[in-house]
Amino acid sequence: MNRIFHARIAAGQYLFLLIATAVTIHEMWMKHAVLTIIFMLLLIIAIERLIHTTYTLTADGRLILYFGRFTRSKEILLKDIISVERASSMKIGRFAVMRYVLVRYGTKGKCAVLLPVKEEMFIKTLTERLREEKPQV
Repeated sequence: MNRIFHARIAAGQYLFLLIATAVTIHEMWMKHAVLTIIFMLLLIIAIERLIHTTYTLTADGRLILYFGRFTRSKEILLKDIISVERASSMKIGRFAVMRYVLVRYGTKGKCAVLLPVKEEMFIKTLTERLREEKPQV
């Protein structure tokens, strides 16, 4: 059975949307049509990507990272995953600027940074599927 997890929107992404909207309104106010159209397209792509980003664990042993219609999706075989861990960016005391799930895969040490809405459930489901995929000898 496929299991789909949606991505959450981080504070930096909200900030980007706010700044891009302000620039779009400013350029519209100043009657700069080309820049207005460029920033409107940028906003459409960014919003579409934020809304439609999903992480799918398939029944046939794959993790599919889908980033919306304008971006190519990425497939990771579960057998290639080395580790799954919760990580955070810069910490100030107990406060972390951003928390995310770090998935290490492949032979060359590739990493994927994921922002699932339900982190605990995503990590639990992924580790269970990894155990099923890689039986211990």
